[in-house]
Amino acid sequence: MSNAFPKLHNAMWPGLVGKGSPGAESFISLDRMLELTTQAEINGQKFDGVDLFLFDPHINIDLSDDDVKRIADKIASKGLTVGSVVAPVWPGTVGDSAMGGPEQRAKFVLAVKKACRIAGIFNKHGVRRYGVIRVDSATGPTEWLKNPAAGTKTIAATFREAGVIAAAHGERIAAEGEICWAGMHSWKNMVDLLEQTDMPGTVGFQADQAHTYLYLMGYNAPEHALLKEGYSQAEFDAAYTTLTDALRPWTIDFHVAQNDGTVHGSGAHDKTGRHCLADDPKGKLDITATAGYWLKGAKDRGLRHICWDGCMFPNATLEKAETWNTILGAMIKVRDAHGWEA
Repeated sequence: MSNAFPKLHNAMWPGLVGKGSPGAESFISLDRMLELTTQAEINGQKFDGVDLFLFDPHINIDLSDDDVKRIADKIASKGLTVGSVVAPVWPGTVGDSAMGGPEQRAKFVLAVKKACRIAGIFNKHGVRRYGVIRVDSATGPTEWLKNPAAGTKTIAATFREAGVIAAAHGERIAAEGEICWAGMHSWKNMVDLLEQTDMPGTVGFQADQAHTYLYLMGYNAPEHALLKEGYSQAEFDAAYTTLTDALRPWTIDFHVAQNDGTVHGSGAHDKTGRHCLADDPKGKLDITATAGYWLKGAKDRGLRHICWDGCMFPNATLEKAETWNTILGAMIKVRDAHGWEA
Protein backbone atom coordinates (compact mmCIF):
# COMPACT_ATOMS: atom_id res chain seq x y z
CA MET A 1 0.00 0.00 0.00
CA SER A 2 1.32 3.46 -0.89
CA ASN A 3 2.29 5.84 1.90
CA ALA A 4 -0.04 8.76 2.62
CA PHE A 5 2.80 11.29 2.70
CA PRO A 6 4.48 13.20 1.26
CA LYS A 7 1.75 14.46 -1.02
CA LEU A 8 2.74 14.64 -4.68
CA HIS A 9 2.65 18.08 -6.31
CA ASN A 10 3.35 19.42 -9.76
CA ALA A 11 4.92 22.86 -10.31
CA MET A 12 2.96 25.32 -12.41
CA TRP A 13 5.89 27.66 -13.18
CA PRO A 14 7.29 25.58 -16.07
CA GLY A 15 4.53 27.33 -17.99
CA LEU A 16 6.10 30.70 -17.12
CA VAL A 17 9.83 30.57 -16.35
CA GLY A 18 12.05 31.25 -19.34
CA LYS A 19 9.01 31.95 -21.50
CA GLY A 20 7.17 34.98 -22.80
CA SER A 21 10.18 37.18 -23.53
CA PRO A 22 11.38 38.08 -27.04
CA GLY A 23 12.76 35.01 -28.78
CA ALA A 24 11.43 32.63 -26.12
CA GLU A 25 8.47 30.27 -26.28
CA SER A 26 5.03 31.52 -25.29
CA PHE A 27 3.57 31.18 -21.83
CA ILE A 28 1.35 28.20 -20.99
CA SER A 29 -1.68 29.34 -19.00
CA LEU A 30 -2.41 28.24 -15.46
CA ASP A 31 -5.63 26.62 -16.67
CA ARG A 32 -3.69 24.49 -19.16
CA MET A 33 -1.03 23.53 -16.62
CA LEU A 34 -3.78 22.47 -14.21
CA GLU A 35 -5.42 20.45 -16.97
CA LEU A 36 -2.17 18.66 -17.82
CA THR A 37 -1.65 17.90 -14.13
CA THR A 38 -5.10 16.44 -13.54
CA GLN A 39 -4.88 14.26 -16.65
CA ALA A 40 -1.84 12.36 -15.34
CA GLU A 41 -2.61 9.01 -13.71
CA ILE A 42 -0.65 5.88 -12.81
CA ASN A 43 -2.61 2.85 -11.59
CA GLY A 44 -5.31 5.06 -10.12
CA GLN A 45 -2.87 7.44 -8.43
CA LYS A 46 -2.85 11.10 -9.41
CA PHE A 47 -1.12 14.31 -8.40
CA ASP A 48 -2.40 15.59 -5.05
CA GLY A 49 -1.71 19.25 -5.65
CA VAL A 50 0.26 22.05 -7.26
CA ASP A 51 2.91 24.59 -6.30
CA LEU A 52 2.43 28.09 -7.72
CA PHE A 53 4.41 31.08 -8.97
CA LEU A 54 2.65 34.25 -7.84
CA PHE A 55 3.18 36.32 -10.95
CA ASP A 56 1.53 37.20 -14.25
CA PRO A 57 0.09 35.73 -16.31
CA HIS A 58 -0.74 32.97 -13.81
CA ILE A 59 -1.51 34.83 -10.58
CA ASN A 60 -1.06 38.57 -10.22
CA ILE A 61 0.46 39.26 -6.82
CA ASP A 62 -1.97 42.15 -6.25
CA LEU A 63 -5.18 40.29 -7.08
CA SER A 64 -8.13 41.11 -4.84
CA ASP A 65 -9.03 38.68 -2.09
CA ASP A 66 -12.11 37.63 -4.04
CA ASP A 67 -10.09 36.93 -7.17
CA VAL A 68 -7.64 34.81 -5.18
CA LYS A 69 -10.58 32.90 -3.68
CA ARG A 70 -11.87 32.22 -7.19
CA ILE A 71 -8.50 30.70 -8.13
CA ALA A 72 -8.62 28.63 -4.96
CA ASP A 73 -12.10 27.42 -5.92
CA LYS A 74 -10.85 26.47 -9.38
CA ILE A 75 -7.91 24.48 -8.04
CA ALA A 76 -10.01 22.76 -5.39
CA SER A 77 -12.67 21.88 -7.97
CA LYS A 78 -10.06 19.83 -9.79
CA GLY A 79 -9.31 17.79 -6.69
CA LEU A 80 -6.00 19.54 -6.10
CA THR A 81 -4.47 21.40 -3.18
CA VAL A 82 -1.93 24.24 -3.08
CA GLY A 83 1.45 23.72 -1.47
CA SER A 84 4.43 26.05 -1.74
CA VAL A 85 4.18 29.40 -3.49
CA VAL A 86 7.01 31.29 -5.18
CA ALA A 87 7.31 34.95 -4.21
CA PRO A 88 8.16 37.30 -7.11
CA VAL A 89 11.39 38.55 -5.56
CA TRP A 90 13.36 39.31 -8.74
CA PRO A 91 14.12 42.65 -10.38
CA GLY A 92 11.41 43.38 -12.92
CA THR A 93 8.72 41.69 -10.81
CA VAL A 94 7.78 43.06 -7.39
CA GLY A 95 11.10 42.44 -5.70
CA ASP A 96 14.76 43.21 -6.24
CA SER A 97 18.17 42.02 -5.14
CA ALA A 98 18.45 40.74 -1.56
CA MET A 99 22.07 41.95 -1.74
CA GLY A 100 21.22 45.44 -2.95
CA GLY A 101 20.74 48.79 -1.30
CA PRO A 102 17.92 49.68 1.11
CA GLU A 103 15.34 50.32 -1.64
CA GLN A 104 16.12 47.05 -3.41
CA ARG A 105 16.02 45.07 -0.19
CA ALA A 106 12.72 46.68 0.80
CA LYS A 107 11.23 45.53 -2.52
CA PHE A 108 12.42 41.98 -1.83
CA VAL A 109 10.74 41.98 1.59
CA LEU A 110 7.58 43.50 0.10
CA ALA A 111 7.38 40.63 -2.41
CA VAL A 112 7.49 38.16 0.46
CA LYS A 113 4.81 40.09 2.36
CA LYS A 114 2.53 40.08 -0.68
CA ALA A 115 3.11 36.34 -1.18
CA CYS A 116 2.18 35.72 2.46
CA ARG A 117 -1.10 37.56 1.92
CA ILE A 118 -2.09 35.31 -0.96
CA ALA A 119 -0.91 32.19 0.88
CA GLY A 120 -3.06 33.26 3.82
CA ILE A 121 -6.14 33.52 1.62
CA PHE A 122 -5.49 30.03 0.28
CA ASN A 123 -5.06 28.79 3.85
CA LYS A 124 -8.32 30.33 5.04
CA HIS A 125 -10.09 28.93 2.00
CA GLY A 126 -8.87 25.44 2.87
CA VAL A 127 -7.15 24.65 -0.42
CA ARG A 128 -3.72 25.06 1.22
CA ARG A 129 -2.71 23.25 4.39
CA TYR A 130 1.08 23.03 4.06
CA GLY A 131 3.99 24.42 2.06
CA VAL A 132 6.40 27.34 2.21
CA ILE A 133 7.15 30.70 0.61
CA ARG A 134 9.99 30.10 -1.85
CA VAL A 135 12.70 32.72 -2.48
CA ASP A 136 16.32 33.10 -3.58
CA SER A 137 18.79 35.99 -3.42
CA ALA A 138 17.49 37.47 -6.70
CA THR A 139 20.93 38.39 -7.99
CA GLY A 140 23.83 36.51 -9.54
CA PRO A 141 27.21 35.38 -8.19
CA THR A 142 29.30 37.83 -10.25
CA GLU A 143 28.50 40.85 -8.07
CA TRP A 144 28.77 38.76 -4.91
CA LEU A 145 32.31 37.71 -5.82
CA LYS A 146 33.49 41.33 -5.52
CA ASN A 147 33.00 41.10 -1.75
CA PRO A 148 31.71 37.69 -0.65
CA ALA A 149 31.63 38.36 3.09
CA ALA A 150 29.69 41.61 2.73
CA GLY A 151 27.36 40.05 0.14
CA THR A 152 26.40 37.11 2.32
CA LYS A 153 25.97 39.38 5.34
CA THR A 154 23.54 41.60 3.41
CA ILE A 155 21.56 38.70 1.95
CA ALA A 156 21.27 37.15 5.40
CA ALA A 157 19.96 40.42 6.81
CA THR A 158 17.35 40.60 4.04
CA PHE A 159 16.34 36.98 4.63
CA ARG A 160 15.92 37.72 8.35
CA GLU A 161 13.64 40.67 7.59
CA ALA A 162 11.61 38.49 5.27
CA GLY A 163 11.60 35.72 7.87
CA VAL A 164 10.07 38.02 10.47
CA ILE A 165 7.30 38.92 8.01
CA ALA A 166 6.71 35.26 7.14
CA ALA A 167 6.59 34.16 10.78
CA ALA A 168 4.02 36.87 11.54
CA HIS A 169 1.83 35.27 8.87
CA GLY A 170 2.41 31.73 10.14
CA GLU A 171 4.62 30.93 7.14
CA ARG A 172 8.13 29.61 6.55
CA ILE A 173 10.60 30.66 3.87
CA ALA A 174 12.65 28.21 1.82
CA ALA A 175 15.62 29.50 -0.16
CA GLU A 176 16.22 27.44 -3.30
CA GLY A 177 19.89 26.70 -3.77
CA GLU A 178 20.97 27.14 -7.38
CA ILE A 179 24.31 27.86 -9.00
CA CYS A 180 22.89 31.07 -10.52
CA TRP A 181 22.04 32.84 -7.23
CA ALA A 182 24.52 34.92 -5.24
CA GLY A 183 25.60 33.43 -1.94
CA MET A 184 23.62 30.29 -2.79
CA HIS A 185 25.72 29.09 -5.71
CA SER A 186 27.63 26.39 -3.82
CA TRP A 187 26.71 24.06 -1.01
CA LYS A 188 29.20 25.65 1.39
CA ASN A 189 28.04 29.17 0.57
CA MET A 190 24.44 28.03 1.06
CA VAL A 191 25.15 26.58 4.50
CA ASP A 192 27.02 29.76 5.45
CA LEU A 193 24.09 31.92 4.36
CA LEU A 194 21.57 29.86 6.32
CA GLU A 195 23.77 29.92 9.42
CA GLN A 196 24.22 33.68 9.18
CA THR A 197 20.48 34.16 8.69
CA ASP A 198 20.08 32.12 11.86
CA MET A 199 16.34 31.52 11.75
CA PRO A 200 16.10 27.72 11.80
CA GLY A 201 12.50 26.59 11.52
CA THR A 202 11.52 29.85 9.80
CA VAL A 203 14.11 30.34 7.01
CA GLY A 204 15.31 27.06 5.54
CA PHE A 205 16.49 25.37 2.38
CA GLN A 206 14.62 24.19 -0.69
CA ALA A 207 16.52 21.27 -2.18
CA ASP A 208 16.13 20.49 -5.87
CA GLN A 209 17.73 17.27 -7.09
CA ALA A 210 18.86 18.84 -10.37
CA HIS A 211 20.37 21.98 -8.86
CA THR A 212 22.08 20.23 -5.99
CA TYR A 213 23.76 17.79 -8.39
CA LEU A 214 25.69 20.76 -9.76
CA TYR A 215 26.64 21.65 -6.19
CA LEU A 216 28.50 18.33 -6.16
CA MET A 217 30.43 19.27 -9.27
CA GLY A 218 31.30 22.76 -8.05
CA TYR A 219 29.97 24.29 -11.26
CA ASN A 220 30.16 27.94 -10.14
CA ALA A 221 32.47 27.30 -7.19
CA PRO A 222 35.20 24.81 -8.18
CA GLU A 223 36.83 25.18 -4.78
CA HIS A 224 33.75 23.55 -3.22
CA ALA A 225 33.45 20.62 -5.64
CA LEU A 226 32.89 17.24 -4.01
CA LEU A 227 33.24 15.21 -7.20
CA LYS A 228 35.21 15.16 -10.44
CA GLU A 229 34.05 13.80 -13.79
CA GLY A 230 34.56 10.04 -14.02
CA TYR A 231 33.70 9.46 -10.37
CA SER A 232 32.86 5.99 -9.07
CA GLN A 233 29.59 5.03 -7.34
CA ALA A 234 31.41 4.86 -4.02
CA GLU A 235 32.77 8.37 -4.54
CA PHE A 236 29.30 9.62 -5.46
CA ASP A 237 27.75 8.05 -2.36
CA ALA A 238 30.37 9.65 -0.10
CA ALA A 239 29.98 13.07 -1.74
CA TYR A 240 26.20 12.93 -1.64
CA THR A 241 26.33 12.04 2.03
CA THR A 242 28.54 15.07 2.73
CA LEU A 243 26.22 17.35 0.75
CA THR A 244 22.98 16.17 2.29
CA ASP A 245 24.31 15.91 5.84
CA ALA A 246 25.19 19.62 5.60
CA LEU A 247 21.92 20.83 4.04
CA ARG A 248 19.29 18.27 5.07
CA PRO A 249 18.79 19.75 8.58
CA TRP A 250 17.76 23.01 6.88
CA THR A 251 15.60 21.39 4.18
CA ILE A 252 11.91 22.23 4.49
CA ASP A 253 10.89 21.96 0.81
CA PHE A 254 11.95 19.40 -1.78
CA HIS A 255 11.86 19.19 -5.58
CA VAL A 256 12.10 15.85 -7.31
CA ALA A 257 14.11 16.35 -10.51
CA GLN A 258 16.70 14.87 -12.86
CA ASN A 259 19.91 16.43 -14.23
CA ASP A 260 22.33 15.32 -16.93
CA GLY A 261 25.29 17.26 -15.55
CA THR A 262 24.72 20.30 -17.77
CA VAL A 263 23.29 23.79 -17.38
CA HIS A 264 20.47 25.47 -19.28
CA GLY A 265 18.96 28.92 -19.58
CA SER A 266 15.92 30.13 -21.47
CA GLY A 267 14.42 33.53 -22.15
CA ALA A 268 15.24 35.85 -19.24
CA HIS A 269 16.40 33.05 -16.93
CA ASP A 270 20.14 32.63 -16.32
CA LYS A 271 21.86 29.32 -16.90
CA THR A 272 21.29 26.91 -14.04
CA GLY A 273 21.01 23.17 -13.50
CA ARG A 274 19.20 21.62 -16.46
CA HIS A 275 15.96 19.89 -15.57
CA CYS A 276 15.65 16.68 -17.58
CA LEU A 277 12.84 14.20 -18.09
CA ALA A 278 12.48 11.69 -15.30
CA ASP A 279 13.53 8.86 -17.62
CA ASP A 280 16.27 10.75 -19.48
CA PRO A 281 18.93 8.16 -20.40
CA LYS A 282 21.61 10.80 -19.76
CA GLY A 283 20.32 11.49 -16.26
CA LYS A 284 23.03 11.36 -13.61
CA LEU A 285 20.75 10.58 -10.70
CA ASP A 286 18.94 7.55 -9.36
CA ILE A 287 15.96 9.71 -8.46
CA THR A 288 14.47 7.33 -5.91
CA ALA A 289 17.73 6.53 -4.13
CA THR A 290 19.02 10.09 -3.92
CA ALA A 291 15.65 11.46 -2.79
CA GLY A 292 16.01 9.29 0.28
CA TYR A 293 19.04 11.26 1.44
CA TRP A 294 16.97 14.44 1.52
CA LEU A 295 13.74 12.94 2.91
CA LYS A 296 15.32 11.32 5.96
CA GLY A 297 13.54 12.93 8.91
CA ALA A 298 11.40 15.07 6.59
CA LYS A 299 8.22 14.59 8.62
CA ASP A 300 9.94 15.97 11.72
CA ARG A 301 10.99 19.06 9.74
CA GLY A 302 7.37 19.74 8.82
CA LEU A 303 7.65 18.69 5.19
CA ARG A 304 4.28 17.42 3.97
CA HIS A 305 4.67 17.35 0.20
CA ILE A 306 7.22 17.05 -2.58
CA CYS A 307 7.06 18.76 -5.96
CA TRP A 308 8.31 17.93 -9.44
CA ASP A 309 10.18 20.79 -11.08
CA GLY A 310 10.31 20.70 -14.88
CA CYS A 311 11.48 24.30 -15.18
CA MET A 312 12.35 25.39 -18.73
CA PHE A 313 11.09 22.22 -20.40
CA PRO A 314 10.10 23.02 -24.00
CA ASN A 315 6.39 23.60 -24.50
CA ALA A 316 6.13 20.58 -26.78
CA THR A 317 7.41 18.41 -23.93
CA LEU A 318 5.02 19.97 -21.43
CA GLU A 319 2.07 19.31 -23.73
CA LYS A 320 2.70 15.55 -23.92
CA ALA A 321 0.60 13.39 -21.61
CA GLU A 322 3.40 10.83 -21.34
CA THR A 323 5.69 13.49 -19.85
CA TRP A 324 3.45 13.86 -16.83
CA ASN A 325 2.70 10.17 -16.45
CA THR A 326 6.42 9.41 -16.39
CA ILE A 327 7.01 12.17 -13.84
CA LEU A 328 4.12 11.01 -11.67
CA GLY A 329 5.45 7.47 -11.81
CA ALA A 330 8.86 8.63 -10.60
CA MET A 331 7.31 10.55 -7.72
CA ILE A 332 5.19 7.59 -6.65
CA LYS A 333 8.38 5.52 -6.44
CA VAL A 334 9.92 8.17 -4.19
CA ARG A 335 6.91 8.18 -1.87
CA ASP A 336 6.70 4.39 -1.80
CA ALA A 337 10.37 4.16 -0.83
CA HIS A 338 10.70 7.08 1.57
CA GLY A 339 7.23 8.22 2.59
CA TRP A 340 5.28 7.91 5.81
CA GLU A 341 1.77 7.73 7.21
CA ALA A 342 0.00 10.72 8.73
